[in-house]
Amino acid sequence: MACHAAALLQHPPPPPPPASLPSTACTSSSRRRASPWGGAGRLIRLRLRGHCPSPASARAARVVSPRCSSYGAAADAGESPAEALRRVLESPGAHQAPACYDALSARLVGRAGFKVCFTSGFSISAARLGLPDVGLISYGEMIDQGCLITEAASIPVIGDADNGYGNCMNVKRTVKGFIKAGFAGIILEDQVSPKACGHTQGRKVVSREEAIMHIKAAVDARKESGSDIVIVARTDSRQALSLDEALWRVRAFADAGADVLFIDALASREEMKAFCAVSPGVPKMANMLEGGGKTPILSPAELEETGYKLIAYPLSLIGVSMRAMEDALIAIKGGRIPPPSSLPSFEEIKDTLGFNSYYEEEKRYVVTPAQSSSYRSGYYDNTSEASSPGDAKSRTETPQEPVIDILPQLYDLGSTGGRGPSAGMWSRTLRLRITGRDGVQKIDARIPAGFLEGMTKVIPGLAGANIMERLRNAPIDSENPQNGQILLDFEDAMGDRIQVFIE
Repeated sequence: MACHAAALLQHPPPPPPPASLPSTACTSSSRRRASPWGGAGRLIRLRLRGHCPSPASARAARVVSPRCSSYGAAADAGESPAEALRRVLESPGAHQAPACYDALSARLVGRAGFKVCFTSGFSISAARLGLPDVGLISYGEMIDQGCLITEAASIPVIGDADNGYGNCMNVKRTVKGFIKAGFAGIILEDQVSPKACGHTQGRKVVSREEAIMHIKAAVDARKESGSDIVIVARTDSRQALSLDEALWRVRAFADAGADVLFIDALASREEMKAFCAVSPGVPKMANMLEGGGKTPILSPAELEETGYKLIAYPLSLIGVSMRAMEDALIAIKGGRIPPPSSLPSFEEIKDTLGFNSYYEEEKRYVVTPAQSSSYRSGYYDNTSEASSPGDAKSRTETPQEPVIDILPQLYDLGSTGGRGPSAGMWSRTLRLRITGRDGVQKIDARIPAGFLEGMTKVIPGLAGANIMERLRNAPIDSENPQNGQILLDFEDAMGDRIQVFIE
């Protein structure tokens, strides 16, 4: 197909899947319905499906989160989070997505080799609040946690947005917030507020009409943001109402523009097959609730055969973390430390957290003694170029520049009336001379004594020198103030000679 703007304006149908791609009920590349997106989002989808809009159009269409500009070695350069997720959805097979709940767990999922992960409201409520997933955690807390997660993740992350935290206007704000937080996808459910946790009692859903409007609002928010975030539409109506109602709703969600469909708490293999038969070509998400949920636990191969594209594991990481912490606390309380087999070594922990890569990058910014000397010389001489031996010789042979009076004296010498016993002392003039180790004079200036201590911020070598004490002990000769007495004379760490005279 020709790669020019006219081809885009004609809205061509997507190309057939390649021969190597298995044709399953949930292969996203086989979707034939009209795209719900306009503008930028549509350009991105066409590019991902093999069409070739102009490079300028593609660049203009791409919206990359400032927090998630790259996705590890597997990501294309400049690929947005949503593009990375869509690439996963376009690839063959069913993809496992463990649930993360903080930055560390997100990092671990990526290191383990998974292509995608999602955030679990259940796990975040547990880890952040220590409370059950019953609608207590807020939009702001989920956004804050999400920013930390997406920044640490090396793979695309689907965010759990519960029911959008209100009406359609709240849903739009939630979608835009999740886009800014760097999420590749967003899960929106149709429960009332306050929501209940999946697979638990007391779940109620909003009306059909309101549920559909929530998805339409999410699609509009995506379009308004110029984003391509993947919208995962979830219904809890299987347990709240009936299987038939759940199947009707996900079909309507697909027509409204949802990219992935999700029915929570399906009770049998037959129900799962019936779900995957709805809206062929729209990817389906399975929820393998570990430890005793309502949905049968199937292997990834079985779920792929059934027709699923994404497989969520919501409790594995938070569950094993809770048990491991409990076991460790029991051991510590008993006067022992956890056995080596139950925890990584300190070196492994440092490697996981990135200490080694941090140290390698830090080496790029180490200041060598030669650089430090050059910077100091550049500061004092108002130039960043190091002096050559020839320059040093020529400068030492030429007459020294006259002494600079930086500030006038504040008080007349010896006038102490009304200013305390130190007023006359602080009104004295000091001469500051700094000579480089190459013999080049860097500074020769007169400074009121009261200002010398402030010079320690500019000349670190003066730090620690008790100027006030030395002045108190120095004799004040009002008859001969230009006595030239040396107050300080030493070499600093860079080899420069620093001298302070009383004048």
